[in-house]
Amino acid sequence: MIHDTIAAISTPTGEGGIAIIRVSGSEAVRTVERIFTAKEKLSEVQTHTVHYGYIYDPETNERLEEALVTVMRAPRSFTMEDVVEIGCHGGFVSVRKVLELLLGNGARLAEPGEFTKRAFLNGRIDLSQAEAVIDLIRAKSDRAFKIALKQVEGSLSKRIKALRHQLVELMAHIEVNIDYPEHDVEELTNAYIKDRCRLAIAEVDDLLKAASQGKMLREGIVTAIVGRPNVGKSSLLNALTQENKAIVTDIPGTTRDVIEEFVTLNGIPLKLLDTAGIRETSDVVERIGVERSKHALAEADLILLVLNHNESLHEDDLKLLEELNDRQLIVIVNKTDLDRKLDTEQLARFVPPERIVMMSVQEEEGLRELEQAISMIFFEGKLESNDLTYVSNVRHIQLLNKAKASLNEAIQAAELFTPIDMVQIDVRNAWEELGEIIGDSMGESLIDQIFSQFCLGK
Repeated sequence: MIHDTIAAISTPTGEGGIAIIRVSGSEAVRTVERIFTAKEKLSEVQTHTVHYGYIYDPETNERLEEALVTVMRAPRSFTMEDVVEIGCHGGFVSVRKVLELLLGNGARLAEPGEFTKRAFLNGRIDLSQAEAVIDLIRAKSDRAFKIALKQVEGSLSKRIKALRHQLVELMAHIEVNIDYPEHDVEELTNAYIKDRCRLAIAEVDDLLKAASQGKMLREGIVTAIVGRPNVGKSSLLNALTQENKAIVTDIPGTTRDVIEEFVTLNGIPLKLLDTAGIRETSDVVERIGVERSKHALAEADLILLVLNHNESLHEDDLKLLEELNDRQLIVIVNKTDLDRKLDTEQLARFVPPERIVMMSVQEEEGLRELEQAISMIFFEGKLESNDLTYVSNVRHIQLLNKAKASLNEAIQAAELFTPIDMVQIDVRNAWEELGEIIGDSMGESLIDQIFSQFCLGK
């Protein structure tokens, strides 16, 4: 199947100025040439050139589209195969017609992620770089985009390859000792194994240290906005999104369901969940909304508990403060433009001062302080880093943890003076687990599963 010529629409479906259809494979140029006419034949043009002409139906000779066609010959293309990209007018009908002509003249429809899969199989990129492509597409903040771009360029691959090289040298040392035991001392070999494994673990720990930050930058911090009805939760959502996403009225209980929105706050991506006011109610619909709010609360990474500056702490407020005591919580005291009736000293018994943000959503005051409070909780007050090699992929994190466990087992075996050929098994396991990150040692079914998550045309 790798030798097939594939085609797919690479731009989002819908109306737009232009659309791009990508074709890749040994017959890519000839396939497009069958439906495209220009001054020169595509089979005779130079690589990396763009040509103006028309798409036509070879059976009826009917002209269907005006197009710009880009030719990129192997191996200087994304897939390292011949690639042709057709730029035509964006729209449902025009793009579909061009794709149907390609499929009727030698190409087949590409599977999700097949272009990137071919780039991996043909050796242009490794698996961690390929997976970073989808992170690049799905990036929800500038920081997440920069991290994904660094990984596409190979920042994580270089570190994994260097670490695997260290383990290869260790395995070679062990192999020499197995083959020529008279030239070595077992005690010295065990000390060397423990030292090398500890250095490798330190490198793995360094990658894992920023894993939680990387995952949050990649997927966003799931943030539930909770509180009693009419304290300003929906107003806060609207202020953060800079849009009127939620209905705001003076009537308590307006929000009946969980509203989801994605925002970036000072480089921090937040998946906001505006919830129904949590209170005891006899209203059937509102009760369902309260239950959904409690479910969102349980799933959240961060909770923004909104209180009213103009009201004393209510029994429902105290109950929430007690229930959320062990969670990542920021208390927002809203409506500071009104007279203060809330006892801040009583509030301080539940949360430290740095987790309390005084805010007036209506006056747009306190948003910067909220940004800083979130940054302190998840990023120790700073997002900038010279090393952007964040491990954010769950699969990578799991494999790093497995490799670390294998290295610790090797250390324990060496301390017990286990035969070194048995110790080598643990070291090799770590080497193979790290290899799965970059695709050097893994099954075809897992590779297929990874690329199936990609969109068509990528």
